Amino acid sequence: MPRGPRGPIEKPKDRKKVLLRLWTYIYAHKWMALGAVLLTVASNLLALLGPMLSGAAIDAIGIEPGQADFPTVFFYCGLMIVFYAVSSLLSYILSILMIQLSQKIVFQMRQQVFDRLTQLPVRYFDGHQTGDIVSRISYDIDTVNASLSNDLLQIAASVITVVGSFIMMVAISPVLVLVFVITIPMSILFTRYMTKKVRPLFHQRSVKLGEMNGFVEEVITGQKTTKAYHQEETMVSRFDERNKAAVDAYYNADYYGGMTGPSVNFINNLSLAFVSIFGAILFLWGNLSIGNLSSFVLYSRRFSGPINEVANIISELQSACAAAERVFRLIDEEPEPADAPGAVAIQQVEGQVAMDHVKFGYNPGKTIIHDLSFTAPPGSLTAIVGPTGAGKTTLINLLMRFYDPQSGAITLDGRDIQQITRKSLRLSYAMVLQDTWLFTGTIFENLAYGKKGATLEEVQKAAKAARIHRYIMSLPKGYDTILDENGMNISQGQKQLLTIARAMLLDAKMLILDEATSNVDTRTEIQIQAAMRELMKGKTCFVIAHRLSTIQNADRILVVRDGDIVEQGTHSALMA
Repeated sequence: MPRGPRGPIEKPKDRKKVLLRLWTYIYAHKWMALGAVLLTVASNLLALLGPMLSGAAIDAIGIEPGQADFPTVFFYCGLMIVFYAVSSLLSYILSILMIQLSQKIVFQMRQQVFDRLTQLPVRYFDGHQTGDIVSRISYDIDTVNASLSNDLLQIAASVITVVGSFIMMVAISPVLVLVFVITIPMSILFTRYMTKKVRPLFHQRSVKLGEMNGFVEEVITGQKTTKAYHQEETMVSRFDERNKAAVDAYYNADYYGGMTGPSVNFINNLSLAFVSIFGAILFLWGNLSIGNLSSFVLYSRRFSGPINEVANIISELQSACAAAERVFRLIDEEPEPADAPGAVAIQQVEGQVAMDHVKFGYNPGKTIIHDLSFTAPPGSLTAIVGPTGAGKTTLINLLMRFYDPQSGAITLDGRDIQQITRKSLRLSYAMVLQDTWLFTGTIFENLAYGKKGATLEEVQKAAKAARIHRYIMSLPKGYDTILDENGMNISQGQKQLLTIARAMLLDAKMLILDEATSNVDTRTEIQIQAAMRELMKGKTCFVIAHRLSTIQNADRILVVRDGDIVEQGTHSALMA
């Protein structure tokens, strides 16, 4: 089914809400988070003692030649080495702990995303590019992971360092601290201005990357068609457009995000120049020792440095928030509606299917099926034919409740399918689609996919009925042969036969074939039809086909045009 058009780019949500939601993930591992906080505090407090000890050592040296108190100097220098060594060790342990914490959070987040994907209705996948969805579960979550393991740690350390350094500077010289009354507000105001400017740019970056990934996924999937029609240059030019849009989005986000750090660094360097000038004046007046001035300069660097670091990582935080928004938006998508109150799990299926004045459209403004009614008795073979876009596949979507009609009723054994649980309804059908799907695993695992506990004998019986057993046995490892992703090491027709055998193996009372024999030759198709007719005796079958050979044995043929049944009857009656 064609994908729906992408909507307009949404404005980013409130960053505070995103951060609060990320906090819920951290709180789930609160003891690890508490340990990280304690390690952060201890490591940074020990590091903050260094400048004070350095100033004491400098004062012990004195300003007169030959009057240095070396025992005192060595004592303070020794303490500095011990404190810095312990601080480094705690920082190392903290890094390991944060890596473990971030991985636990990312594991939980990926699990929630994948769980949500399995709960979403088919409508969501019809309207979103596969590459964009993959981008959210890989790139966006990796971006959040990097921010959790690095950026949050840096910010926590910066807060402690800034507060600790400020306290120590006030203790040394309250007068010199007045220098920062000018420079710090300048840094904060500039950072806030850049934050508002940069945040939408990082959201745009994530969106454009998702669009490019979606296009690449489509091109790779359809590369044979591209080569067959010699459209390589066309696809390259289209990719270039999306690639340029992604690069421009990256450039704008990184350019304006990268401006913040150097600009704030310049403001902080101004504060260091002012501290040096006024500190020298206080020293000359005798209000400040050379050791205290040295300590103050070191603390001023520690005080302004983290502010600069926060400005540098603010762009990464913006990227993480934009990525988290996209992930949370997927997690918050409405799942497939719950079963109706009182819905029952159907047990004994007879297989009588009926549509009664069904009306349906994928979009509210466009009706595809206008007023459709038919009945398929138990054990019958109903063929559905008609031109492309007539609504054949839509009928199957409605039978399986991938979509629900706007009006009318669909019944199974006289019961409205909306009063039947989706799980039991879908388990009542076996389905084979034109687009084959095989996963990486053995042939046995692929054939037994839908039937838990299937034996080798049962699998072989289904494979023989599908005329694929002989080919499987010709392979070196037989049913233990590993299929590549999407079964790329076997032909398209052989893949189709495997999916047909997989459907034959199910204990389903009804079967849906959507152009299932379009990839096999006419002779094989006749053999499959004969084998399936025998195997599915007593079961209700629906077949969508274009070729007459597929539908000659049908009990009833429904000719669909523009969403309505214009003719119905047996093959011979319709031909007459």
